[in-house]
Amino acid sequence: MQIKNVIFDFGGVLFDWNPRYLYRDVFKDDEKMEHFLANICTNEWNARQDAGRPWAEAVATLQKQYPEYSDLIRLYSDEWIKTLRGEFPETVSMLRRLKSDGYHIFGLTNWSAEKFHEIFDKFDFLKEFEGIVVSGEERIVKPDLRIYRILLDRYHLKADESVFIDDVQANIDAAAQVGMHCILFDNIASVEARLSKLLGREI
Repeated sequence: MQIKNVIFDFGGVLFDWNPRYLYRDVFKDDEKMEHFLANICTNEWNARQDAGRPWAEAVATLQKQYPEYSDLIRLYSDEWIKTLRGEFPETVSMLRRLKSDGYHIFGLTNWSAEKFHEIFDKFDFLKEFEGIVVSGEERIVKPDLRIYRILLDRYHLKADESVFIDDVQANIDAAAQVGMHCILFDNIASVEARLSKLLGREI
């Protein structure tokens, strides 16, 4: 079956995101920063916003639990844009080449709806997508199979005509379960080589 659709994850593939970009300058002590991110504003806590929890609720709940960290917790939401260093230009360049070559470009991302809306107009390449499914809007996060099916159904895509690129193995495994071709993102040169092989042409 010919590949017609290329589906991109965002964080770690198209965007350079890391809360350390915000907190390193705040703490000026990596050990204290790592303790805070491992025990207070954890990945699991942040993931609940990706699943649709409002940021105001998330911050208030954590502040009650850790009042001594109240200001630092609020900072995660108030200065969230500083956790995003920017786009990965080589991946964005590949995306644009694929689009110009006639492939249909879609996004499937675990991202807070609130924060995604904040950045949408800041990055021109996001206008290249024919459709984007954001977990925070659906209240379902990868690797839940339902979110892949939402993407396929909403945009009338055939799984075997689609390739999904993500930097998390569990998300790749889930995409394979619904019948997509998959590429685990490690570095751009490797991804371009594997994608070229899958498409049967240089990109």
